Amino acid sequence: MAVSKSKAMAEEPNRRADIVRAAGQLFHEKGYPGTTIRDIAGAVGMRSGSPFYHFKTKQDMLGAVVLEGMQAIHEAVAKAAASGKSPRATFEAMLLAHLDQLLGEEGQDFAATLLHESRHLDSKVSAEVVILKDRYELMWQKALKDLKRAGLIEDDSTVARLFLMGMLNWTVQWYRPDGSKSVAQIARQLASFVIGNRARA
Repeated sequence: MAVSKSKAMAEEPNRRADIVRAAGQLFHEKGYPGTTIRDIAGAVGMRSGSPFYHFKTKQDMLGAVVLEGMQAIHEAVAKAAASGKSPRATFEAMLLAHLDQLLGEEGQDFAATLLHESRHLDSKVSAEVVILKDRYELMWQKALKDLKRAGLIEDDSTVARLFLMGMLNWTVQWYRPDGSKSVAQIARQLASFVIGNRARA
């Protein structure tokens, strides 16, 4: 039996964030088609109808996982980009911020959902994702231009940015928390790979 919104409101106040986290984890583990509303409700100890107080459909939950994850990573990297440090230090801080968000416990669920389940997003949310992605990558394009102006790299083209984004985002496929490299070490190694042995600036 469906739970009324008023009853769900009294029973499950302020659980939206819990639902988004649980949905992200389940979409990561089971895929979007293989995850039910009952699965998500059970993961947060709710009645099966209670999530509908916060979201109209399972697809709305998918949209929330992707869009809120993208917003979190954008805010973290924007803060690093605005640090006022040298071009190289700013670039390294941006790399670390991106990887921290992507490879953290919750971030891995977001990343996997974005990479593997985005095809299930409705057209409206898909359009929002494209806008957010383009806005996010503008920060990286500026960082590359700043590096080039500082004489630290030779190529600040769109293709260079796409290579960089590919390297960053592919880490979710091979990074392991118990591996030999920490997230900070990976960020520093990637910075050295992009910039090489040029003097720090």
